[in-house]
Amino acid sequence: MNFEFSPEHSALQESVRRLARDKVRPRAREIDESGEYPQDLFDAFRDAGLLGLCLPEEYGGGGAGILGLAIAIEEVAKYSNVASLMLLLTRLPTGPVLIAGSDEQKKRYLPGIADGSQRAAFGLSESQAGSDVMGIRTRAEPDPSVDGGWVLNGVKSWMSGVAQADWYCIFAKTPRPGAGGGTDPAARHHEAISAFIVERSWPGVEVGALDRKMGVRGVDTGELLLTDVKVPASNVIGSVGGFRLAMLGLNSMRPIVAARGIGLAEGALMYATDYVKARPAFGKTIADFQGIQWEIAKLATEVEAARLLTYRAAWLADQGRFTKEWVPYLSISKYYATELAVKASGMAVQLLGAAGYMKDHLTELFYRDARQLTIVEGSSQVQLGLISKGVLDGDLWWD
Repeated sequence: MNFEFSPEHSALQESVRRLARDKVRPRAREIDESGEYPQDLFDAFRDAGLLGLCLPEEYGGGGAGILGLAIAIEEVAKYSNVASLMLLLTRLPTGPVLIAGSDEQKKRYLPGIADGSQRAAFGLSESQAGSDVMGIRTRAEPDPSVDGGWVLNGVKSWMSGVAQADWYCIFAKTPRPGAGGGTDPAARHHEAISAFIVERSWPGVEVGALDRKMGVRGVDTGELLLTDVKVPASNVIGSVGGFRLAMLGLNSMRPIVAARGIGLAEGALMYATDYVKARPAFGKTIADFQGIQWEIAKLATEVEAARLLTYRAAWLADQGRFTKEWVPYLSISKYYATELAVKASGMAVQLLGAAGYMKDHLTELFYRDARQLTIVEGSSQVQLGLISKGVLDGDLWWD
């Protein structure tokens, strides 16, 4: 059992760490206050070849896989979860294409993500359907004017990167394969959901209201409005009736979101540690008090545990092990690392005291950004349900 990175992954970690310190760290506060998309960081990631990290080399990517992307995201998230989200969005919408897309789809849509000439976003959730995936109401009806084509109508909500994207991976209700009649938005059988690639420039595609967020400001989140959008048969991802594809795509993303969590936890802990080492109190520094040292030690232990869980999950995902039997291991990484991000950022605020609550320090920014991570791409409660199901079904067992 080898716990060391390959030489390639070690070199990647070192190079991204330098980039994060030099480019990302100085911009974190400014991005949060302005809420403006950090195009300069996107350009820096593009120039460093980070936008195609997890994409195969034959489509212009770096071939570093999910583990490589997780390593890069961890380094960037130490200073900005906005910047780490930009890297995550190179995999979330492309995941279903990688898993079930045709060669034509991969050749058409993946190289643009890798070279930075295009951006994409992922549309699954709706205002009435977050964790309840089967509750989505966006529907796709067969297009009578085009053989195999579809017409989409609906509203997607809380889409990260919606305003910047050139194309979208959209999940919609479709008729049960082989059954007559139209699409029933209330249908709850798994064959009722399918995935489509929808281009921003197509008639009927419109960005709706943008959300006013508590944190992770800088990458717009909001609505996508779909009104009689005609989608050709060539843009259906996989087969019609693709609920399983949605789940596989999300399963494979767990370690990537977890990497955002451990990076944020590391950044918050490092920031607070530097502060308590320098802050005088009662004739010594705050760091000289045993109670403070214990809190630092506990968080450091949990950070290392989260790192091991996350790297294992990333390795599993790169082996294609994101089907049902592997879900508990993937969900454990996401649950533990993102809850740790909230815990570590909260403790960082506490260690700084009143100063930590003020915008003079990044601790309050870490805390606001961390709250997003326990909600997106499967809440902590959803992960607990998946983990417990894995134990009850015997997929996670020790005998």
